[in-house]
Amino acid sequence: MGTMHRASRRLLLHVCCGPCATASLERLKALGEVTLFFSNANLYPPAEYARRLDAVRRLAAHCDCALVEDTCDHDAWRAWIAGLEDEPERGERCRRCFAYSLRRAAQYAAENGFSGLTTTLTISPHKRSADILAIGQSLSPEFLDIDFKTADGFRRSLELSREYGLYRQDYCGCEFSLADRDRRHAARKA
Repeated sequence: MGTMHRASRRLLLHVCCGPCATASLERLKALGEVTLFFSNANLYPPAEYARRLDAVRRLAAHCDCALVEDTCDHDAWRAWIAGLEDEPERGERCRRCFAYSLRRAAQYAAENGFSGLTTTLTISPHKRSADILAIGQSLSPEFLDIDFKTADGFRRSLELSREYGLYRQDYCGCEFSLADRDRRHAARKA
């Protein structure tokens, strides 16, 4: 990550949701000035998108961070993952989904002079950090190789989410993960 002074680093943090951003932001702030980038065209339904965006707005205000809200084009995202709708969670559809959002973050970072970028996606115990980091590194030489789930990052995100009163979802975000969640809930009731 070089020897740049903290004040000279402008970092872009791709944010999937407020809870995942809490501990990620806490750790990343030690490296420089952080701007949150909410880019999640995968989120479904629209009410879920709104709930997650509201949580990120609240976090940005609480932590005094700039927030950039990317355009949400769910149809473009669906076209991007077309043919992978029946893939299992953590499969190729998910990797394509990560690439969609990280590509948008890398483009924004490059166009706006950020000296580094990374993503909150690595904090989730349900996602393979190695896949996410490889995608990010393939998209930008400025991508920071940070696995936020290390050093008990996920547990810290739970603590901070409770402390800040943030909405915490129970599925990854797309209609396919929502259907998977609903199947699991139905199986438990049976």
